[in-house]
Amino acid sequence: MAQRLDRDQIFKKVVEILSDSFELEPSNIKLESTLYEDLDLDSIDAVDIFVQLRDLTGRRPDPEKAKQIRTVEELVSFVESELEAAERGEPEPETPMPT
Repeated sequence: MAQRLDRDQIFKKVVEILSDSFELEPSNIKLESTLYEDLDLDSIDAVDIFVQLRDLTGRRPDPEKAKQIRTVEELVSFVESELEAAERGEPEPETPMPT
């Protein structure tokens, strides 16, 4: 089993995804940054983020939980909970992400 990522490592991966995918300056991405206002992302960008996060978590995100995420910190917490769920062997949500 892969080494478990701590919260700081998850944050660094999220920053990497956001900066690489959306040409954002990594130093401008803070835990308190809002995805839609501060980082100027839209709903299509959010879908792309979750597609990439699936590679990190190995799980399909629950779209209802995903829709509630507004900040980078909430995104980090979401990844953390998805990794924990994967570790416990919990099944993925039944509902696929919209494409």
